[in-house]
Amino acid sequence: MSTTEFTSRTLVRDDVADSTPTTTPASPRAGRGRLWALTGPLAAVAASAGSVVADLGNPVYDPATSGDAGRILATLAQHGGALTAFHVVTSAAALLLLVWGAGVARRLRATVPDGSMLPTVAVAGTTVTSAVLLLGTGLDTEVIEGVTRPETFVDETAALYGHWIGTIPYLWTAVGLTGLAIAWAAWRHRAVPRWIGLVALVLGGLTAVAGVSPLEYIASLPGEFMVLVTGLGFAVGDRAHRRGSDSPNGSAEA
Repeated sequence: MSTTEFTSRTLVRDDVADSTPTTTPASPRAGRGRLWALTGPLAAVAASAGSVVADLGNPVYDPATSGDAGRILATLAQHGGALTAFHVVTSAAALLLLVWGAGVARRLRATVPDGSMLPTVAVAGTTVTSAVLLLGTGLDTEVIEGVTRPETFVDETAALYGHWIGTIPYLWTAVGLTGLAIAWAAWRHRAVPRWIGLVALVLGGLTAVAGVSPLEYIASLPGEFMVLVTGLGFAVGDRAHRRGSDSPNGSAEA
């Protein structure tokens, strides 16, 4: 028996299944859609709408009722529709923000260097903010039901609720980190268009600074605007990535 014949018979067997793991290459267009990006603007609009309707039904900041827990309770009872609308749109904003954060993380992961913390930081910022929005609506059902039966409800609880919905849903501090992560990806790695990075830097930075200040409830304004503009940017202004280039400048580096 020749050496060649022996080698062929001992190394190649057709009675044993090949256990070598196989992988299916990802589609070249995987992660390049734009629908996920639109959940960001929708979240920002919904959160802003929630703030508006909450103000319509919130008597704790009205000079005519502020400081009088009994009148606050009576006024809340008259604005159940506004409070219900606040709950619906703010909760929807929280869920949409989760989807947007996951999309941003996937978008960054596709173009930043392997092992980068940026996708994790980006999704952490939106996840924390989404949780804050859900907590901001957490007392709604209890109060909307309770104020219709004032004999079972403590007046001061209604006053506390008014302050709760007037502050907690505005704490968009953590989403500032999302903006800063996008900005760093744009300027350090050229992983997203530079103009998106600039918007994210300015508005994300303002959100973070506002959030760590004693006026933290104003963080929602730049935070919502950052999510709105960068989300639209990823949806309509990220053409290089959707065409298949690894960087917005058309080169293979990221």
